[in-house]
Amino acid sequence: MKTWSSSLVGKRLRLARLFPRKPVIVFAYDHGLERGPNDIPAWSRRPERILEEIIGEGVDAVLLTPGIARLTADTWIGRTSLIVKITGRTSLRPRDEKLLQTQLASVEEAARLGADAVAATVYWGSPYEDKMIRQWMEIREKAEQLGMPALQLAYPRGPAVVSRYDTDVVMYSVRAAAETGADIIATYFAGDRRRYPEIIAEASSTPLLMSGGPLREKKEDLLRDIEAAVKAGAAGVMIGRNIFMREKPAETLRMIKDVLSMALE
Repeated sequence: MKTWSSSLVGKRLRLARLFPRKPVIVFAYDHGLERGPNDIPAWSRRPERILEEIIGEGVDAVLLTPGIARLTADTWIGRTSLIVKITGRTSLRPRDEKLLQTQLASVEEAARLGADAVAATVYWGSPYEDKMIRQWMEIREKAEQLGMPALQLAYPRGPAVVSRYDTDVVMYSVRAAAETGADIIATYFAGDRRRYPEIIAEASSTPLLMSGGPLREKKEDLLRDIEAAVKAGAAGVMIGRNIFMREKPAETLRMIKDVLSMALE
């Protein structure tokens, strides 16, 4: 019988809770910090209200900042998994520093909240890339010690990045996330749907989540990208603005779930 270390057992258990099946849906609601309350429509501005509606429809996990996780605990405890986003920034930050993420909380705090994973952003290509890499490695190492998966939001942004949605640029960011030890990767959907299998390949068997990104003008475009990503092998989606910024968030979520189900048939 193989003997596992305690931390590895913990990580395997948490990953099993996060991925009870594939593809999964993670609802991201960390935008109040990074974009400000005015960027969130009135019907979605109260965290407990939008979380109650979305969790009621069924999602596999919610991604929240530490403060919102505490404030809404009665809404999500026992109903879905929690991923705590422990890095962030505000839009009030000076323009030349907006490509830097700052650590908001410790991995230990995320563990005390009962999180099944911690999440941190790395802006690959940023002038602050070196600082964020070091920050990420410290977070990942502590998460490893505590038996927690570390999710990297691998987002290419910087003066040399002509398009953050360019397939080759996204592939590079995914590879960088895998190289730096991410247990789960989330990144943009690249512009060329036909090349998405190449992005999956660069994850090197690490579960890859398609990030919803900014609000799409046409919901159909988002649904087509989700279908293409899942058919190519994505482990699921991490969607925020494309759900809570629409007038009927629950209806949009149901459409996404239908697409995920059909993509596997």
